[in-house]
Amino acid sequence: MKNIGLILFDIDGVIRSVENSYRLSLKKTVYKFSGWEPSYIDIDNAKNEGIWNNDWDLSLELIKRYIKKKNLNIKIPQREEIVKCFEKFYFGGDPNKDSKYWSGYITNEELLVDKKFFDLIQGNGIIWGFVSGAESASAKFVLEKRLGLKSPPLISMGDAPEKPDPKGFINLSKKLIGDKLGKSNIPIAYVGDTIADINTVINARKEIPSQKFISIGIAPPHLHLNFRLKERNYYETNLRNAGADMILNSIYDLKDINLDLF
Repeated sequence: MKNIGLILFDIDGVIRSVENSYRLSLKKTVYKFSGWEPSYIDIDNAKNEGIWNNDWDLSLELIKRYIKKKNLNIKIPQREEIVKCFEKFYFGGDPNKDSKYWSGYITNEELLVDKKFFDLIQGNGIIWGFVSGAESASAKFVLEKRLGLKSPPLISMGDAPEKPDPKGFINLSKKLIGDKLGKSNIPIAYVGDTIADINTVINARKEIPSQKFISIGIAPPHLHLNFRLKERNYYETNLRNAGADMILNSIYDLKDINLDLF
């Protein structure tokens, strides 16, 4: 079948829910070093600044802000201390060892999609892959072990500069559809749940203006609960204002998408 488009996906908040894993690890890490536990809204607001794609860096930033705001006489931890603490909460074991030994919050993660979804969009002529800021062990765990995808095309932490730098997004696009991106190539979309994800697409357009890049936003799953509708509307407005071309209600809305309409 003729390929009609390429869709690359963020993982956290798009393929899996991280409210009770990454975000919980962030909350607990900040609390350990500052005595204050940020709310999910605090984290969303920080993510909406568009530069905090790495949860280790955001943990450190929130600690610094709280210490400054409260004028506390607390030593700001080194980044290495943050990483060690965060990984202990998240993996609960050595990320380089077999996942059966992990007992951390990663075991809480709920999948937001299934393998059939990728078979379906592939059958519709869509090539797919993943560009994520998650550690390689975590990304491969969810894609290969949980979802059952075989050798999924993936850019994860350390493979490229962090988003919103578009290098990883562009490199994987080239790998999947050929080196020459530009006017004659199929549309390329990126699905993400943060402003950093939206900005990644905007930055890719600046690098290759003749290529059709499409930014697709989706609010993270914790905002899809009925009692959080107001917060979700606010979050989606921020994604639109940042430049999202389309906002999804569900990842399954992509089953019949026509990228040529953008």
